[in-house]
Amino acid sequence: MATNKRVFTLRLSDEVFDKIGALATNEHRSMTNYIEFVLLRHISEVERNSGEIILSEPIQH
Repeated sequence: MATNKRVFTLRLSDEVFDKIGALATNEHRSMTNYIEFVLLRHISEVERNSGEIILSEPIQH
């Protein structure tokens, strides 16, 4: 399935990488899917508490 999502690299210590892997496994998700899930949940929480995040300028690709 094609996707239009952008990709970026995270630099993580082995310990953090392994912990994320354990959390993802507990949630029956891939690490990538789990990281996306956590970030989207955090964005929702911030916007619920502080209002919509407004991007002042379009992000250049």
